[in-house]
Amino acid sequence: MKLSRIVQLLNGKILTNPDIEEKEIAGAMGADLMSDVLASIQPEAALLTGLCNPQVVRTALIADIRAIIFVRGKNPAWEAIDLANKEGIPLVTTAVGLFEACGILYNAGLASLELPAQEDCSD
Repeated sequence: MKLSRIVQLLNGKILTNPDIEEKEIAGAMGADLMSDVLASIQPEAALLTGLCNPQVVRTALIADIRAIIFVRGKNPAWEAIDLANKEGIPLVTTAVGLFEACGILYNAGLASLELPAQEDCSD
């Protein structure tokens, strides 16, 4: 799915260079723990998150994330926007919450690119 379609579905706003609006996104994952992102996300996904610090962009670089979508109307610090522009990672903001945004994109046909957990949390 094109990033421009995702922005349209979420009534979002691109915060970075608009030239990358036509980037193809293979799927998505929603998370606020960057350790979960690193352990679970597959390449070429969009990350939906409520965290808006520069570490999210650095995590995206490591995990081959195609775009970051900030939910609940959050806007990242200028440092994060600047880093994302330098690295070619689109940043989007939407007023929609995390649960609803994931549902909208899933219902529109965007696949989940979240891998199952590798650890048992029952302890």
